Amino acid sequence: MEGVHRKPSFLALPGHLVKSEETVILQCWSDVMFEHFLLHREGTYRCYGSVPHSPYQLSAPSDPLDMVIIGLYEKPSLSAQPGPTVQAGENVTLSCSSRSSYDMYHLSREGEAHERRLPAVRSINGTFQADFPLGPATHGGTYRCFGSFRDAPYEWSNSSDPLLVSVTGN
Repeated sequence: MEGVHRKPSFLALPGHLVKSEETVILQCWSDVMFEHFLLHREGTYRCYGSVPHSPYQLSAPSDPLDMVIIGLYEKPSLSAQPGPTVQAGENVTLSCSSRSSYDMYHLSREGEAHERRLPAVRSINGTFQADFPLGPATHGGTYRCFGSFRDAPYEWSNSSDPLLVSVTGN
């Protein structure tokens, strides 16, 4: 039976983006006095808790945790249009591109837990590219992008070089 107790919290240390062969600690915890935690994996990880007197009654599942292995393929390049330094309120688009035929690009911003993703499109010059519109600039940040293939969505390329977007006139 599932969902008898509230869901535990679930965390990956040092984070959910890890290099191949890097050690990862999956940490499951709760204020409920669970005797056991169970780890469940289906492309994403979840954990459940159970108490001593009812080992077959599981808690609600934790929020899902996607573990992604990075560094497996050639790094893409990342650029900003109109440029990495923009006026407050100016529209910014980040372009991730590569000669590798990636199906998907993932854009991460330092300090944010989740990445944005867009399908890659083959451009006129033969590269595979995705344009991430950030909209009117309010705050700067450091961005990186990764490429992945459709048949291996949890295996990403090396990170692009970091791109610092600065906003002036704030």
